[in-house]
Amino acid sequence: MSDQAQSLRNLVRTQSDRTTRTTQIVTVTSGKGGVGKSNFTLNFALTLQKQGYKVLVFDADIGLANIDVLMGISPKYSLYHLLKREKTIWEIIQKGHNELEFIAGGSGFNDLMRLTEAEVDYFADQVNQLNGHVDYIIFDTGAGLSQETLKFIVAANETIVVTTPEPTAITDAYAIIKMVNSLGHDVRFQLVVNRVTEAHEGKQTADKISLVAKQFLHINIPTLGFVEDDASVSKAVKKQVPFTVAFPTSAASRSIERLAQRFVSGQPAPEPQNGGVKGFLSKMMKLLK
Repeated sequence: MSDQAQSLRNLVRTQSDRTTRTTQIVTVTSGKGGVGKSNFTLNFALTLQKQGYKVLVFDADIGLANIDVLMGISPKYSLYHLLKREKTIWEIIQKGHNELEFIAGGSGFNDLMRLTEAEVDYFADQVNQLNGHVDYIIFDTGAGLSQETLKFIVAANETIVVTTPEPTAITDAYAIIKMVNSLGHDVRFQLVVNRVTEAHEGKQTADKISLVAKQFLHINIPTLGFVEDDASVSKAVKKQVPFTVAFPTSAASRSIERLAQRFVSGQPAPEPQNGGVKGFLSKMMKLLK
């Protein structure tokens, strides 16, 4: 009887959490490939979850989806099965390390951009069910500004741009911010500089982008943080285990932990009418139809 009572209390608590929780949508993108965007997304999500937040990663890297590969998991279902109405949103959610929930992308996202109006409404209805299920839904987009990536950047509550100190990565990171801004979209960007050898290098890299954006685009691009260059990261990739799981005390893992704490502490109060999954879908559907 005691176990049954506890189960009932847990159920009531879960239902209460879902009615009060506002799900925030975050897009992670980069100006070019090879900067560690997907690896950052995965470990950032795991660290947020470790800090007590519930997170779902949505792999939106069209044609190059690899969140599952980084975890060494072969997903049974993906977005494709949802769009074909073979499975519900709940059935395509997979679980990775430390019970992190994720939705595999793959070829399904190619279909997403060619949906009929009825299919768009179905997709929206399914995704809307996630509202309140988690604290954060993090979309890992493709590198560069494709039409598909643009839709996720514009619709999200905010976008994290990942770059490295390499000159081409810096140039391409600024280019994606400039392009979104030139289209008249008001997007909340934050910078993450990956693979820095020291804090000074990270600050110098971020300052280059921020100063140019302020001077020529008249927008402020705050720096979320830096991730140290760490041999443990490549070792973890080879093992197909997230580096924050395989090497939790490594320099890169500590960097992600500090960055995640800063992210949470700097979050603005959610807007009930325009934020969360509903606000994201509203913007997304306008762009898709």
